[in-house]
Amino acid sequence: MSDWLGMSASRQAPRPELKARVLERAFAVRTGAPWWGLAAAAALPLALAGAGLLWRHATRLERGLAATRDTLNLVRNPGTRVIPIPVVVGARTGELTIFADTISHRWLVACHNLAPNAPGQAYQLWFVTERGMRVAAVMPMDHDVPMVMAIDMPSDAGKVMGVAMSVEARAGSALPKGPMLFHVDL
Repeated sequence: MSDWLGMSASRQAPRPELKARVLERAFAVRTGAPWWGLAAAAALPLALAGAGLLWRHATRLERGLAATRDTLNLVRNPGTRVIPIPVVVGARTGELTIFADTISHRWLVACHNLAPNAPGQAYQLWFVTERGMRVAAVMPMDHDVPMVMAIDMPSDAGKVMGVAMSVEARAGSALPKGPMLFHVDL
């Protein structure tokens, strides 16, 4: 078996010029192409991070679009009543507009030009029902900016016959205790 082709050759030293050429290439400082590999390795994490940020931004935009569509559906529904209510606080007149959807039993409430609350206070919206006053929403107004919110009508309170607004403690109240700003029958 020792006479195989690879095992039968005798050992020979490489020619000196070949040995010198191989060692020169092995120890030579490489220039040229290897920089792109480092650039690609550095760019990959940046590209992944950028893709993640774009994905998060797209998800946030989708949620915002879904909320806008839901709001527009509520406003454009044929069963929606628009109820504008003037709100006077001190010398300032603002407006609360209710888009009441009689089909889904939801309200879209928009507040414009309401005076900011005093520290520790908030506006509180009430449903006037067959079974008494029910909390609709606590609306702390710290700044002079419009506020919009969607509110589900209570299912266990019977018929909603009106809406009222009072000024209450910041945490809200189970029953109206503060000054009543308006009480409107629907």
